[in-house]
Amino acid sequence: MKQYILALDQGTTSSRAMVFDRHGHQLSTTQKEFTQHYPKSGWVEHNADEIWSTQAGVAVEAITKAGLEIDNIAAIGITNQRETTVVWNRKTGKPVYNAIVWQDRRTADFCSELIKDGLSPQILAKTGLIIDSYFSATKIRWILDNVKGARQQAEKGQLAFGTIDSWLVWNLSRGKLHITDVSNASRTMLFNIHTLQWDEDLLRLFDIPANMLPEIRTSSEIYGQTAGHLAPGITISGLAGDQQAALFGQMCIEPGMVKNTYGTGCFMMMNIGNEPIVSKNNLLTTIAWKIGNETTYALEGSIFIAGAVVQWLRDGLGIIRKSIDVERLAAKVADSGGVYFVPAFAGMGAPHWNQYARGILVGLTRGSSAAHIARASLDSIAYQTYDVLLAMQNDSKIEIRELRVDGGASVNNKLMQFQAELLQTKVVRPQYTETTALGAAYFAGLAINYWDGINEIKQHWQTGRTFSPEMEPDKTVSLIKGWHRAIKASHAWADDNE
Repeated sequence: MKQYILALDQGTTSSRAMVFDRHGHQLSTTQKEFTQHYPKSGWVEHNADEIWSTQAGVAVEAITKAGLEIDNIAAIGITNQRETTVVWNRKTGKPVYNAIVWQDRRTADFCSELIKDGLSPQILAKTGLIIDSYFSATKIRWILDNVKGARQQAEKGQLAFGTIDSWLVWNLSRGKLHITDVSNASRTMLFNIHTLQWDEDLLRLFDIPANMLPEIRTSSEIYGQTAGHLAPGITISGLAGDQQAALFGQMCIEPGMVKNTYGTGCFMMMNIGNEPIVSKNNLLTTIAWKIGNETTYALEGSIFIAGAVVQWLRDGLGIIRKSIDVERLAAKVADSGGVYFVPAFAGMGAPHWNQYARGILVGLTRGSSAAHIARASLDSIAYQTYDVLLAMQNDSKIEIRELRVDGGASVNNKLMQFQAELLQTKVVRPQYTETTALGAAYFAGLAINYWDGINEIKQHWQTGRTFSPEMEPDKTVSLIKGWHRAIKASHAWADDNE
């Protein structure tokens, strides 16, 4: 009987499942969106049960759509939205509160207090992270302090915490497995990236009982089997946060290789090898993956709003009907006409890190049109990527000669060409751009020897299209100068918010 790998790709706005063969080819894909909850300004939540039900549903659909039976699935690999925090009752398996999403800003003031107390150097040294409400630690603390009875239950060992990977594996195994992998653990602000363990000092600082935390495992190993859902006995053998999975799926397996994923947010990662580099330019040091005894580290720049800006043009402004219309609207003008848009809807991520910044549109004239705003919105994705790549080069001392791209917005040719202009380097889009799910499949397959090794799966990666810079460097410098003026305006708005 032929065997295949099932990849579960649990994202910020939808749950997806894909089936892959030995050549890395996708046999089927299914997707289901789920509800976004915004109970207060700056708060973002998901219903964790809905995440599980949609993910389980699309998994079955993907297998059926590929014309396969459950017995054809050799293993399951899971990749997930990171930092999003679920706390549930170990006995009932029910969440005590909605999942608090990575975009949520409710703990921003608490993070500011930690920074004022001088804790940034300690946390950076241990975790590689900058203090921000983006990460899981302050979200867990908020749940314990604000959900009635939660702290008392946690202290009695009755509650479990997990990022979305842990939540899915718990449900797939019917509570037999409470685990996470090193890549997801490194996004919690509770994990020491040097010792590869939960850090006792940080647990005390955030007042989080250690008994809540999942067991830490590598990114590619046999963790256990499913127990009832889908079908009993399917091997679960791959776990990785979505950006780390995309880095692996892009085969950025050598130090200095860089990928950028254009999704809801924008996430650039550079493989830096088996030793962490502490950033001096406001980037994050994170664990890319661990396979066997070898740990690979990465530098990351997290941009909170990228493809989501197109959704805002559609749902907020109403200047396009469908997301795919944005490229056609932007193409009506030669450039943005001096209009710059800083989409700081949820504050600014790397390398600026301003929790209180908000979106700002500058450079408008009477001649500015919807097309100029659409173009400025797309351009903002490329400008933010430029800022991160420059910081990455400065930290690593490596000149980046090629940027591998993936994710939904990477299919936008105009955006990718403008990205190449700003970076003054090649932008390479692979033939297959759904590299996040593919990375999860690779981790799962390697663990069960579905593939002989990384050298075999390296052969699967193929260039789809290369974008090379054509704009004069002086023009690029002028555009970037305007962008940085717009960034200053957004910072000024935040500074005057007192």
